[in-house]
Amino acid sequence: MPWNQSNGERDPWKADDRGPPDLFDLFRKLFGGFGGGRGGGGGRFGSVNIGLVLALAVAVWLFSGIYIVSEGQRGVELRFGAYSATTLPGPHWHIPFPVETVEEVDVDRIRSAQNQSHMLTQDENIVEVELAVQYRIKDAGDYLFNVRLPDVAEDFRDQSVGTLFQVMESALREVVGKSRMDFILGEGRAEIAAMIKQLMQQVLDDYESGLEVVTVNLQQSQPPEAVQGAFADAIKAREDEIRFINEAETYSNGIIPQARGEAARMMQEATAYREKVIANSEGEAQRFLKLHEEYRKAPKVTRKRLYLQAMQSVLSRSNKVMVDVEGGNNIFYLPLDRLTRGGGEQTAPAGAQGGGAMPDGASSSARDNLSSQVRQAIRGAREGRNAR
Repeated sequence: MPWNQSNGERDPWKADDRGPPDLFDLFRKLFGGFGGGRGGGGGRFGSVNIGLVLALAVAVWLFSGIYIVSEGQRGVELRFGAYSATTLPGPHWHIPFPVETVEEVDVDRIRSAQNQSHMLTQDENIVEVELAVQYRIKDAGDYLFNVRLPDVAEDFRDQSVGTLFQVMESALREVVGKSRMDFILGEGRAEIAAMIKQLMQQVLDDYESGLEVVTVNLQQSQPPEAVQGAFADAIKAREDEIRFINEAETYSNGIIPQARGEAARMMQEATAYREKVIANSEGEAQRFLKLHEEYRKAPKVTRKRLYLQAMQSVLSRSNKVMVDVEGGNNIFYLPLDRLTRGGGEQTAPAGAQGGGAMPDGASSSARDNLSSQVRQAIRGAREGRNAR
């Protein structure tokens, strides 16, 4: 029968003048129905049902402590908000909330940060440098707890609030401040990037930030816009200098070996000439010694032979002969070329060569014939003079 009927019974859930309902009676009615009502065993069965519910609640609470760490991530367990442990990819269990909580950190993703600013070099020049850094998380625990804002969060507009950005700018200014402008803009770009990477990693490790610098790229390095024209002229002059140096080295590499070869050839020729002169001198000395020995044995014969050899040498180089004849006409010219040609050897015409000298190719037999004919002519002239 409904509780709001007019039979005088009142709604037990509705408050009345006697005060609020009894909570213990309410719980007894709620859990007592499972044990058979108000009978003698109702209290015992109600206690059993409460225990089962509590056990089920505890089992669910413990089961909620199971978690799985994805590949490429690390799980960081926090016990009452403090760091407890770092777990690897795979299934794990921890004491459920509110005792422990787990935060997953992506350690495989490559993150990036950039910095562009004007800096002063060692030689007091201003250079505009743009630097790009790629990094990743190497220690999830250090990353979360050791440094406040270790890197640049994606939802932050101001990148300068991150520790990584400040370390990057500090390392960049230190390296650029210790380098010259020509080195930064020219061949030193790769070396500067390596120095910045090393310095950044050293500072981040000192901070125990849990970050690892992967790559550092010096994307742009140029002078300020106001002086770019003058700097372009300076670069062109530097390129011309390098070109001239290369051309000079090329010429040097070509002329030096040639000069060395000429010097070696001249040295060899001088050595050969020296050996030739020494050999001729020794040969002349030996000939003179032998001739002197023969002269000591037969002076008259040797003198006559030397005279005839001298006359033969002189007359063989001349086409004119003068014969001195006492009491008669002197003979001024003797056609020796005809005599030589009549003796079977063909020589050059008189006066064809310097002084009409006999060619070097004339054989010894022709010279002997010439000498014999000259002697006969002289003998004939003497006989004619005696006859007068």
